[in-house]
Amino acid sequence: MADRDHPTLDIVDSHGTELAGKKIVLCIAGSVAAYKAIELARLLMRHGADVRCVASNAATRLVRPDYFKWATGNSVITKLSGDLEHVRLADYGRSDLIMVYPATANTLGKLANGIDDTPVSTVLTVGFGSGIPILMCLAMHESMYENSAVKRNMQFLKDKIEFFSPNITEGKAKAAEPEDVLKHVLEKFGLLSALRGKKVLLTAGSTIEHVDPVRIITNQSTGRTGASLAAELVSAGAKVTLVWGAAKVEPPRGVRMARVSSGRQMHDVVRAELEKKYDIVIMAAAVSDYVPVQSRTKIKSSKEKLQITLRRAPKIINYIKKYQSGVFLVGFKAEAGVSRNGLVMAARKKMAESRADIIIANDIGTPRYKKNPHNNQVVIVDSDKVVASGWMKKQKIARFIIRHIEKRLA
Repeated sequence: MADRDHPTLDIVDSHGTELAGKKIVLCIAGSVAAYKAIELARLLMRHGADVRCVASNAATRLVRPDYFKWATGNSVITKLSGDLEHVRLADYGRSDLIMVYPATANTLGKLANGIDDTPVSTVLTVGFGSGIPILMCLAMHESMYENSAVKRNMQFLKDKIEFFSPNITEGKAKAAEPEDVLKHVLEKFGLLSALRGKKVLLTAGSTIEHVDPVRIITNQSTGRTGASLAAELVSAGAKVTLVWGAAKVEPPRGVRMARVSSGRQMHDVVRAELEKKYDIVIMAAAVSDYVPVQSRTKIKSSKEKLQITLRRAPKIINYIKKYQSGVFLVGFKAEAGVSRNGLVMAARKKMAESRADIIIANDIGTPRYKKNPHNNQVVIVDSDKVVASGWMKKQKIARFIIRHIEKRLA
């Protein structure tokens, strides 16, 4: 049974949500590669899947069932009972995919010949009959893999189930690496991101501008949206360089990062980075529009009144296409207290000025946003349409934005 509060479930969705809502049955047969099934289960979960393990008796002698319970947060099926576990997992529509990792010649032969004398073979028999997709990742000695009986069984099943080819090395047909199997599963469900392998330059956080050596002006950006965007990009397989200003949250793991303070520093880093080839630039940082004419010495606190002169700062986004003309450019536009139509018009004006491909616009002046700045709503202004997100957490806003970029790239 599932333990909804199991600590291991904290990893679900940590690398992406492509498999969210998918129920995957992971059958583990008695091969020494059984230990790798733990890693595969965790990878599937990190991309959102609910994973249920069924282990053969031979597999439990190699890897204790408790390891699979720890890995998935779900009880491991090692024998069938009056609870009809095979029906609950593999009857019509009960699961989205049955995987056998590793799959032995014995397991293959039983499925091909309708033998169901173990929990694994019985689950496979029910799933085979109910039409649930089956993915078999073979692992055995090369001589067994070349056996004519094994070949005959594979031939019989080849148009009925799917095989993931083993790696032939050192006289063995070794089980494919878990990362390769995960990629295949994502491709199978049509969920492999168009962002995989893309080089992305992302600015996030706020900038700090000095009035004098000790005083500054800045803004209230937390960096939360930028951090969430970076995490979503990493989950999608993008190679992310994060230009990180001041923020109230930690940047995600898996990014290459350059820390900056002022708008000038951010501009300098962006310009230097764009001497390299990038596929996408996302300008999510809240950069100061005006910067003080800085005093070289500390301003005395004895004055009754003080005037600070501000000068307009260059808009970094307006230079991006000059530095790299073919890059896909995403900009942000924040307004306060405007109508929906006014927000869209402001976004289109910024799009024209910067030659951005899309602009993400939002109204940060609404009472609802001020009351709960962890949530937001945005409109994505594209060349030919406007798409609204609705009110949601900033993490989901980031996912909404990334999914739109994926569609554009696809």
